[in-house]
Amino acid sequence: MFESHFQTYVETADPSLGASRVKNLRAALKKAKLDGFLVPRADAHQNEYVAPCEERLAWLSGFTGSAGFAIVLRDKAALFVDGRYTVQAREQVDAKVFALVGIGETSPGEWLAKEARKGWRIGYDPWLHTPAQVERFMAAAQKAGAVLVASGENPIDGLWSDRPAPPLGAVTLHPRKYAGETAEKKLERIAKALSADFLLISDPHALAWAFNLRGADVAHTPIALGFALIPKAGKPQLFLEPAKLSEKIAISLGALAELAPPAALPARLAALGAKKHTLAYDAATAPSVLIEAFSHAGGAAQSGADPIAAMKARKNAVELAGARAAHLRDGVAMTRFLCWFDKTAPKGRATGKLTEIQAAEALETFRRDSGLLRDISFPTISAFGPHAALPHYRVTENSNARIGKGVYLVDSGAQYFDGTTDVTRTLSVGRADKTARHAKTLVLNGQIAIARALFPKGASGAQLDSFARRPLWEAGLDFDHGTGHGVGSYLSVHEGPQRISKLGAVALEPGMILSNEPGYYREGAFGIRIENLVAVEARKIAGAEREIYGFETLTLVPIDLRLIEPKLLSMEEKAWLNAYHAEVRKALSPHLDPVERKWLRQATARL
Repeated sequence: MFESHFQTYVETADPSLGASRVKNLRAALKKAKLDGFLVPRADAHQNEYVAPCEERLAWLSGFTGSAGFAIVLRDKAALFVDGRYTVQAREQVDAKVFALVGIGETSPGEWLAKEARKGWRIGYDPWLHTPAQVERFMAAAQKAGAVLVASGENPIDGLWSDRPAPPLGAVTLHPRKYAGETAEKKLERIAKALSADFLLISDPHALAWAFNLRGADVAHTPIALGFALIPKAGKPQLFLEPAKLSEKIAISLGALAELAPPAALPARLAALGAKKHTLAYDAATAPSVLIEAFSHAGGAAQSGADPIAAMKARKNAVELAGARAAHLRDGVAMTRFLCWFDKTAPKGRATGKLTEIQAAEALETFRRDSGLLRDISFPTISAFGPHAALPHYRVTENSNARIGKGVYLVDSGAQYFDGTTDVTRTLSVGRADKTARHAKTLVLNGQIAIARALFPKGASGAQLDSFARRPLWEAGLDFDHGTGHGVGSYLSVHEGPQRISKLGAVALEPGMILSNEPGYYREGAFGIRIENLVAVEARKIAGAEREIYGFETLTLVPIDLRLIEPKLLSMEEKAWLNAYHAEVRKALSPHLDPVERKWLRQATARL
């Protein structure tokens, strides 16, 4: 029987609650002598996935997307979302309570500068904003003649009567056979890279990598929420809730660092500041309250990029071998699912036609059958027809569509001890129309262009992004998301700083793992996306005058040929696709049963 262990499909949004909750928040603000409040979708680490107790924006507004921001003033309120969540916000939020604003058109700061009034006090939670964010909102408030005020306690927490408790997931160690390097060596490398006296680690992914630990505090990403201080000389300090540490884990981590609870960190930073130390901090994740504690005591704080991010992005030989093993395992599960889907979708299940939820449950079950699945790496996007035109669609019991003739898109991933996966396939149920076949072939043109790309050392993702778009551009089409994001090693499926996008300024280096996922979306009709993960590798080219890099494709999953127009593929593109499918067939066949092997031979037939 198929079922989901790692995701639910219950719709938690309730627009009807927004009016009363905003009313109660305004009453609490009035009592605190505040005229407005900033409500980010964030925790103290700016995580993509946050613990249930941090979902303040969802509690207040009903909006459950992974990126959003609200401002509540005396007489009006606004919810800011990007283009990924416009449709979702309209469905989940009471438009009579919140004005829905496209963040690409009007930023929260611009809106605040226009709508706040002279003399108003605008509150914010300093744990949920970085210093740079606070600075921007302070400037916006001043523009309106208002002031920004740090709140000692988040007023939403006092109103949220059934707020979940903070997470206390058990911390585990990530062994060297998966990490490829000891924590001692990593900490030495970090200390040598420092120019300041101390580095504040505020990103739990960086914390996990540096100390070779993993946790269970948020969904889909094995991180432990906490902080660390790495000195240029001396023993690091690790700030984790003691309840997360078994005696054995505490002894192991205690050999690496002094252990303390997170509540002790502000005072520790103030003490360092009083001694006039310098502190480097990650501008993207450090909470304002901690930097203020250090700076106000007299320390010199230096913002910038976390040096660990670049180290973590360049996977070592052991991590790359693990990624290959994880993708082989995941390719087997995906291919078993695709074979099952191909036989099931046209005729439906015995209980009725196949639904988006049933398909997602089946895929997770095939992955669990390996016996090594730790979690899914993000909620599965199981989308039929018009739903596939929403790049970040999340199926719920309310939206669950029956899968009929047309286009079905499934974007999913897995967490294994040895690697993190992310793969998208767009499938044809019955014969798709010519428009969809043409669109998918253009997307495949772009996908192959990235896969075959050669580029010099120092080239950035921004320089490669247009490779994937050119075939679409020439047809007057495009897509609004990046072509690729970085991927971690049994960590976040969305890892920086590497990415293939218009904003990808970081040079791509050997060992970096990224997604290659161009797409096309026709609103109200269908969506197309093909996603493989790739690893940057050095290439030897005879006569080359510069160091040249290319990509190793890690994903091993057939691409649905029924949605391809072969005449739109060049000879080189056909050769790449045939070679890719030959590799998929060779790698996966030994792990499949006879029926699945037969299906795979047909699915990977030579063009």
